[in-house]
Amino acid sequence: MSARSGRTGGHGGTARAAGGEGTASGQGWDAEFDLVVVGSGGGGMTAALTAAAEGLEPLVVEKGSRYGGSTAISGGGIWIPGNPVLRARGQHDSREAVRRYLDLLTAGRVPAARLDAYVDHGPAAMELLCRSRWMRFSWTKGYADYHPELEGGRALGRSIEALPFDTRRLGPDERHQRPNSLKGPLGLWITAKDYHDLAMARRTWRGRRATLVAAWRVASNLVRRRHMATGGRALVARLRMALKDAGVPLWLKTSMTDLVVDGHGAVTGVVVEREGRTLRLRGRYGVLLATGGFDHNPALRAKYLPEGGRADFSMGARENTGDGILAGERAGAALDLMDDAWWMPAVRHPAGAAIPLVSERCIPRSIIVAADGRRFANESAPYVNFVHDQLAGGHVPAWFVMDARARARYPFAQILPGAPIPQAFYDAGVVHRAGTVAELAKRIGVPPDALAETVERFNGFARAGRDADFGRGESAHDRYYGDPTLKNPNLDVIDRPPYYAVRIEAGDLGTKGGLVCDEHSRVLRADGSVIEGLYATGNVSASVMGNEYAGPGATIGPSIVFGYIAAGHVARRARAGGDPGRAGRA
Repeated sequence: MSARSGRTGGHGGTARAAGGEGTASGQGWDAEFDLVVVGSGGGGMTAALTAAAEGLEPLVVEKGSRYGGSTAISGGGIWIPGNPVLRARGQHDSREAVRRYLDLLTAGRVPAARLDAYVDHGPAAMELLCRSRWMRFSWTKGYADYHPELEGGRALGRSIEALPFDTRRLGPDERHQRPNSLKGPLGLWITAKDYHDLAMARRTWRGRRATLVAAWRVASNLVRRRHMATGGRALVARLRMALKDAGVPLWLKTSMTDLVVDGHGAVTGVVVEREGRTLRLRGRYGVLLATGGFDHNPALRAKYLPEGGRADFSMGARENTGDGILAGERAGAALDLMDDAWWMPAVRHPAGAAIPLVSERCIPRSIIVAADGRRFANESAPYVNFVHDQLAGGHVPAWFVMDARARARYPFAQILPGAPIPQAFYDAGVVHRAGTVAELAKRIGVPPDALAETVERFNGFARAGRDADFGRGESAHDRYYGDPTLKNPNLDVIDRPPYYAVRIEAGDLGTKGGLVCDEHSRVLRADGSVIEGLYATGNVSASVMGNEYAGPGATIGPSIVFGYIAAGHVARRARAGGDPGRAGRA
């Protein structure tokens, strides 16, 4: 790739810099760019694309050997109300409805200016992405907002996802893309909508049709030798293609070790380790941190997260160890929401990986109980809310209890309906099986009488079609992954032996706390003053969702939007003439 120094005017000629391209000023910098983006997830890539569209020279540096961050291993949903994909499907939102929903959801925990920025700039961020020939999306109709019962919430949902993508088109970059665990057998690829249908393959005609489509895809891929990606991998692949079109350099295996701060407290660049060398990279008009949370930092988890959530059952990228948060804190940044995460109930695979439980908690003929053998929450609630209840009650671990008919009908923890649970799960003590509820209770160490009473009470609710204790199945969110053939899609009796109990941990998709930012994505100090030149987006920043979760993709959506906002502000600094103090306040 050729460096594009001088595109913004007045930056001098290009020069080869150590380890890559850019300009070097001779003032202690190894390379210079208009914007240095640290992290190659959805937010970082969007910021770089926005900067390039504004005529700036950005650089993306990535700590890992693979690009994509946690975005690549996610489901890839994007929650941005009013975006052009929704509008094209006739789904028009009023600004008032969206803001009302977010106000109720965040309950005063997030500054109004941040919420305004998210709502007002979200559509424009998606419009910019959609200008690329590679960025194509579809609406996941029916995947409800996580709290559709709130004023402004939508039962049909606002989530979109990237269209499937053949990663062979990446060329040499294909081998550097971060993989995920969602790849199907024999090259089978499924979208979020496909999974919704396939989960009911043994229950509905739509599910059976979905299996035929799946079989056709497998056969087609064997013939055409495609490498189809969906979800987060499809989104990242499309973003990578757009970056290549824009000529934006991406440096892998480049770890940020610190920020460069001048004598006035402004951030002017970063220090990185690359190919065994220490390099100083100048960001002429800004540095954007998009480095993820502290998912896999044991010390920070122990310091900030609540008891029960400190063990590392995180499904975030392995490189997410809080580097950006720690560097920002050293530069004087304030922190917020550090005691929270994007919680997700999880099953520990015997090999060590955490398996998320999303749809599983909505299937009938199952309950989740604490050590006392009693239910403690609506099992089908949004995953963040469920784990909040789990942690508040000290219910770690909890136990997912189901009967043989549930195992025969529905997928569970990446195990197909009716398929035997691998013996390794039993050997590890993660799964237990028994011929009676009382015997199952003994095996998992809960009071047999209590578990039997809980099952019988739940069965009564199932027969009546209403959960009088926790309202399971009353929300459109609950019903999305339920069984539509039943009176209440989330309720059915637990009465067919053998019975199973699966140990449930408090996992997470990433941590939620981080650097405090304003509506321009600028990082703030505790006194509210701006750290000039420093921006943040994604899980390195304190979430615009507060302690809540608006809907599918409410992690990636804000990361994209605030990456776009940050790059736009950097462009305004550049146009203001390059005085960081003056332009930073523009």
